[in-house]
Amino acid sequence: MSDFIKITEQPSTYRHLEKMTIAELLTKMNNEDKTVPLAVEKAIPQIEKLVAVLADKMLAGGRLFYIGAGTSGRLAVVDASECPPTFGVPYGLVIALIAGGDEAITKAVENAEDDSQKGWDDLQQYNITDKDVVIGIAASGTTPYVIGALEECKRHGIITGSITNNPGSPLATVADFPIEVEVGPEFVTGSTRMKSGTSQKLVLNMISTSVMIQLGRVEDNKMVNMQLTNEKLIDRGTKMIMEKLDLADYEKAKGLLLQFGSVKKAVENAGAKG
Repeated sequence: MSDFIKITEQPSTYRHLEKMTIAELLTKMNNEDKTVPLAVEKAIPQIEKLVAVLADKMLAGGRLFYIGAGTSGRLAVVDASECPPTFGVPYGLVIALIAGGDEAITKAVENAEDDSQKGWDDLQQYNITDKDVVIGIAASGTTPYVIGALEECKRHGIITGSITNNPGSPLATVADFPIEVEVGPEFVTGSTRMKSGTSQKLVLNMISTSVMIQLGRVEDNKMVNMQLTNEKLIDRGTKMIMEKLDLADYEKAKGLLLQFGSVKKAVENAGAKG
């Protein structure tokens, strides 16, 4: 890896940011952000390969693990935590581990990402097996916590993927299904919470959403299995049932939704009775 260059750490192409007006700062940041979806687009073939194997594993009863540090770990926590309410899957099907544990979600935990053994130790707390898939996330592609975890996964026959922002990184090299999104130098030199983080969020959205569709958690374009955690979602679900059953009575549709707990189950049971 002697020729490995961290593009994410290269100097910003912009100089003297402190002398720019607010409008200039915002415009130039926005211009940089516009390049991110195009970089993600180039990685779609890599994303597709990972999603395909991940869907197969999860259909066979496996789980999805994300593992990362800092911004990458926090983005993973967000994606994993949103799967149960959005798609109605149980907590524990998509699991995110962050270097330093829960404390690191809101505070930087010193040296947590430098421990190459701790990632595997954290995975073992969940009795991980070769049924599962582990995706390591690191903008640099050099985070010891993440690389060490994926190396141990390989030794135990566990399929791995990675999301990085530098080509040819050590993390991508160890992963079975690497995803490399080259977003270039950051607006603020080395601040990978910016374009790199944005690209990771987009890729995580794509992975979890496409997998959940493969698992049958979406019908047509609707979240028919979403958890009814607030009035907005109950209202949305009620209107879905009215549409699916050609039902004009809002209160009757709402009653079915609350009785059966999801749009999918309400429609299935109403159809069976009908």
